[in-house]
Amino acid sequence: MPFRLIIPLSLLCALLPLYHGAPGPDGTAPDPAHYRERVKAMFYHAYDSYLENAFPYDELRPLTCDGHDTWGSFSLTLIDALDTLLILGNVSEFQRVVEVLQNNVDFDIDVNASVFETNIRVVGGLLSAHLLSKKAGVEVEAGWPCSGPLLRMAEEAARKLLPAFQTPTGMPYGTVNLLHGVNPGETPVTCTAGIGTFIVEFATLSSLTGDPVFEDVARVALMRLWESRSDIGLVGNHIDVLTGKWVAQDAGIGAGVDSYFEYLVKGAILLQDKELMAMFLEYNKAIRNYTRFGDWYLWVQMYKGTVSMPVFQSLEAYWPGLQSLIGDIDNAMKTFLNYYTVWKQFGGLPEFYNIPQGYTVEKREGYPLRPELIESAMYLYRATGDPTLLELGRDAVESIEKISKVECGFATIKDLRDHKLDNRMESFFLAETVKYLYLLFDPTNFIHNNGSTFDAVMTPYGECILGAGGYIFNTEAHPIDPAALHCCRRLKEEQGEVEDLMREFYSLKRSRSGFQKKTVSSGPWAPPAGPGTLSSPDEPREKPAKQKTSLLSCPSQPFTSKLALLGQVFLDSS
Repeated sequence: MPFRLIIPLSLLCALLPLYHGAPGPDGTAPDPAHYRERVKAMFYHAYDSYLENAFPYDELRPLTCDGHDTWGSFSLTLIDALDTLLILGNVSEFQRVVEVLQNNVDFDIDVNASVFETNIRVVGGLLSAHLLSKKAGVEVEAGWPCSGPLLRMAEEAARKLLPAFQTPTGMPYGTVNLLHGVNPGETPVTCTAGIGTFIVEFATLSSLTGDPVFEDVARVALMRLWESRSDIGLVGNHIDVLTGKWVAQDAGIGAGVDSYFEYLVKGAILLQDKELMAMFLEYNKAIRNYTRFGDWYLWVQMYKGTVSMPVFQSLEAYWPGLQSLIGDIDNAMKTFLNYYTVWKQFGGLPEFYNIPQGYTVEKREGYPLRPELIESAMYLYRATGDPTLLELGRDAVESIEKISKVECGFATIKDLRDHKLDNRMESFFLAETVKYLYLLFDPTNFIHNNGSTFDAVMTPYGECILGAGGYIFNTEAHPIDPAALHCCRRLKEEQGEVEDLMREFYSLKRSRSGFQKKTVSSGPWAPPAGPGTLSSPDEPREKPAKQKTSLLSCPSQPFTSKLALLGQVFLDSS
């Protein structure tokens, strides 16, 4: 029996006035200046509470007014909040924190760290702060942006992650010990996003340092996922990085997959890489064909396309913003308005929302102050100027302050139904949620620069233009200046052009003699030989050869986190 999506009448009615950009409850559009100041006050209440009660731990526990380490032991909230300080205009605190991080953060520690989280929060945060240092009045060293203490810290952190990529498939483990590498008993099962969310940070790092290893491993991981897609063009949720076999076969745009799609688009824009964009557009066709029902996106079985979970996850709310980046504004607005109705129903987005029933899913009723819907509002407001998007920003400020604000910061909302709180303030609240809210209400912020102003900087490779706009946000909302990628490689590119000409010359000679070898490349990057060799999206895929490497034992773990199991439970109860 085919699946039928039934939208609750209350949701349908709530959607109608929004489509026409209806004003707020008091009949007026939100005042950007007023809410800009409200957002700034939110930031400092959270930031000051962290400094007073939690530093040098990773994150604040707002209900007990103390701190704890979560993703390593990096003073993570300080790294995550650094570029937000500059966006809010606080250059003196930015300068102070740069000194604090240089003197206190050490990556040579015996800690098991998430490869994904360390990359997006630590490497991404340090790279962004490095590239914004001159704008923040930091006295940069000679050779900047091709050198600098924050860049060296980012490189050191990234090198600690490289052992995770040493697998038969080139897809990384999910966890690495910063001192010893991958633990012998580490599970080989990694989520799709944990494999495909490196190209923005690692390509930036390779461009600034001149070491291609970072971009190389990121590209191999991306292409291995591309080669692992099903015949109908979908990828699952978790995969074994040793065998390349899918462990959880639910396909969707949300948790466990989300930033893989995001980085195909953002990587394509950052690197001007047509191949990455072509890959995303192919995925986009399959997503529309199999997972889209109306203006909602469901979870389906990756090989058959049959619905496995008719739910909306809060992490999926980034999708309208991503659609705006490829110019699909109409569909983006329709989906955004659906998600906004859920926000209005609860005063936040529950982690899982049962679409047919129009209510939360058991044990997934919380809202940890995630940024994704606000992120999409920011992108869409830049594209359309629709006041409805400012209304979402207003609603977010009012809800978060009313429900989540406590004496020591802002607490995760454990249950949106009764507004119970949890004792955690994730670092992304300062890195993303507050930042996107502020940028939504601050149309003249330097981040929104349209190229009318810029800085000319002299580097060892010649003159470099920076700060002209077009910033690419990584998935932790750390802005990367795309122009910086061209500041440190001009001589390398000139050398590469000569090498390309020589290769072309000898290739022509060989072809005339009846011999020509076909190679695959993408711009200046050439794939390594062996297990990491890539194929383009237009070439036929070959099944990887069976690995002779012995499989690592998978430690006992609760499998409720796997969407395949959640999907089955959900369908049984429905």
